[in-house]
Amino acid sequence: MTRIAINAKGAVAVGPYSHAVEAGETVYFSGQTPIDSNTGKLVEGDISAQTKQCFINLFNVLEAAGLQPQDVIKVNVFLTNMDNFKAMNEVYEGQFSTPYPARTTIGVASLPLNAQVEIEMIARKAV
Repeated sequence: MTRIAINAKGAVAVGPYSHAVEAGETVYFSGQTPIDSNTGKLVEGDISAQTKQCFINLFNVLEAAGLQPQDVIKVNVFLTNMDNFKAMNEVYEGQFSTPYPARTTIGVASLPLNAQVEIEMIARKAV
């Protein structure tokens, strides 16, 4: 099976990777940190602002893939401080409708560019 790379103008890559890769009916989204694609810098502010920017970036890639939030089946959230779980969750809840995608939230020691949060997704194309 061949990988089909998907890249979006409204997202930033801080390394040698594609924003997403399509493999059959499944699309794997690289983790997005809260980088503003207009400035190339981390969004200033608390975990809520950073979480919102992660989803702006991810949903730009989702759109470039021809998909919508309801096509997302799995989300992984990485937090540098688990005390931010509640505030991140409040932003997260507004990004999807029920039934929500499956999700894992993991506490990590650090993230690229000292971000507080990074989010990745897996989506499925309609058959």
